[in-house]
Amino acid sequence: MGKIKFDELLKKMKPKRVDMNPYKLYLVTDDQQDLETLKWVVEQAVAGGVTMVQVREKHGDVRAFIERAEAVKAILAGTGVPLIINDRVDVALAVDADGVHLGQTDMPATTARRLIGENKILGLSIENEEQLAQAESLPIDYIGLSAIFATPTKTNTKMHWGLKGLSYALNQTELPIVGIGGINESNIPELTATGVHA
Repeated sequence: MGKIKFDELLKKMKPKRVDMNPYKLYLVTDDQQDLETLKWVVEQAVAGGVTMVQVREKHGDVRAFIERAEAVKAILAGTGVPLIINDRVDVALAVDADGVHLGQTDMPATTARRLIGENKILGLSIENEEQLAQAESLPIDYIGLSAIFATPTKTNTKMHWGLKGLSYALNQTELPIVGIGGINESNIPELTATGVHA
């Protein structure tokens, strides 16, 4: 087989990934907020420069999840800001979201990719070095490195990566990394200095 044909074959085998460069500031919604507060927060966040919104619901009420996702989708319409659904591929399909973000105990990434198709965004939370190594071969578009710092909204995290762990992860993978957990105005400059993607 000639080199050109081999290169073409490699391109076909390698998962096509969404360009994550436009998505620098990623909002994960708060499932403790009522619907009106959620809508107001999303509107204000987009006005303030948020470039991607993930609707996160952990209560198991699928109808409420769909209602909240549809409300956020209506706010994002025409803004160019993608709607990502946390954990639930069925909800993402129901509202025709722009993508899904999976945790380690959710549907396998390969199954999710098959269901949502090639053109949707697929993210995966990574909690340790072993998962980081495995992520490279998965059909995902980005990694959510969790948690960078301690946070009250994620109580089941196995470790906190910190700035050193984040720098290590950036050197270990070609996948874009979104830093998650305990991020606020005071530590954003340090995080940005590592070269983290979002």
